[in-house]
Amino acid sequence: MSCNKILAIETSTTACSAALQVGDEVAEIFKVAPRQHSNLILSMVDQLLVEAGISLTQLDSIAFARGPGAFTGLRIAAGVVQGMAFASDLPVTPVSTLAAMAHGAFRDYGAQRVLVANDAGMNEVYFGAYFIPAFGQIELQGKECVTPLSKAPELNDDEWLALGSGWESADQIPKGLAGQLTQTVTAYYPQAKDVVHLAQSVFANGGYVSAEEAVPIYLRDKIVGN
Repeated sequence: MSCNKILAIETSTTACSAALQVGDEVAEIFKVAPRQHSNLILSMVDQLLVEAGISLTQLDSIAFARGPGAFTGLRIAAGVVQGMAFASDLPVTPVSTLAAMAHGAFRDYGAQRVLVANDAGMNEVYFGAYFIPAFGQIELQGKECVTPLSKAPELNDDEWLALGSGWESADQIPKGLAGQLTQTVTAYYPQAKDVVHLAQSVFANGGYVSAEEAVPIYLRDKIVGN
């Protein structure tokens, strides 16, 4: 089952974005807009579809960043995607927010090994380790988790790029892990175009779901902040 036309939305952080892939071309609208996601995301989607000259029903799938991330943003993304998928009878392709960020680091910095740590509140981070063998591909190393940065999972001896707001607390980085970090980028947002790129392989491997199954991943039960 091919996926040549795919729409993606990303609202997991204070940034908001939508991207549309038609064939080999990807268009994206991105904006850092705290608490404005619900006002912006549908207009972004409409603009992309109009500029491409296609309708929702002509798509092969709708993708979204499923989290972990801000509770309100994740609920907005899931709600919007469910509504569009129900209306157009399309499958939904969920993509990890942390994986999308790691793919962005590969795209922007050429990093193949990326440790993502995003602030999760309560002195914890959303943590994930990824190997990116090639554009559009990603391999999770271990599991995504929520943890104090000081208790981040042990890794092999490879060198890693540290990505995300969670790395701002440098004094909490375990000494062994600190020695493996070649670069740290704390000001970085997930983008819908990376959700699109990863959604291609997720879709091809049968990772798409029905509209009612398009739900966020929080990694913990207690919700903190927006």
